[in-house]
Amino acid sequence: MSNRLAVFGAAALIAGAGVASTVFAPATAQAEGAISGWQCAQFARLFSGIEIFGDAYTWWRQAVGKYARGQSPEVGAVLVFKPHGAMKLGHVAVVSQVVTDRLIQVTHANWSRIDGARGQVEKDVMVADVSDAGDWSQVKVWNNPTKDMGTTVYPTFGFVYKSPAQAAASATAKVDASDPIARILSTVSGGGDSSPR
Repeated sequence: MSNRLAVFGAAALIAGAGVASTVFAPATAQAEGAISGWQCAQFARLFSGIEIFGDAYTWWRQAVGKYARGQSPEVGAVLVFKPHGAMKLGHVAVVSQVVTDRLIQVTHANWSRIDGARGQVEKDVMVADVSDAGDWSQVKVWNNPTKDMGTTVYPTFGFVYKSPAQAAASATAKVDASDPIARILSTVSGGGDSSPR
């Protein structure tokens, strides 16, 4: 219980400092009257450099033999959420900062409904490990409108890590002006919403 209080206390301090999350909208595409944005797996693949395709929940299984997996967060790793409630295909989010052993920030897409629409990318959203074992198997995700970690506990598989060679290639790509993710991140100006599903 004291670990959970420490996690929420740290989250409150960070949120008070104005770093709970930043939101930026993708360039949208018009298709037969519908506007679409980023899907979580599409964005996580481009942002992390981890070359896994398919529904988010399949990333954990697909990583076997190709990428290391584990229960400890690392910057650049992808946290893989299990299907849960309305989140039938799971979710993936890229770790952008490790704050403590029980608190991280992630950058991910298509999580919150922002201005009534899905598909936006949210940068540096707080995620807390609330599992009894401290193994990141259960997390809460920051809810910006309520200024709290939200009430839903989401089950996860763990983290998929990229190799050093892929990390170097990914870092180089992000500074390349032709990289669409680098262009999106260069336009982030702060503020935003990070509410749970």
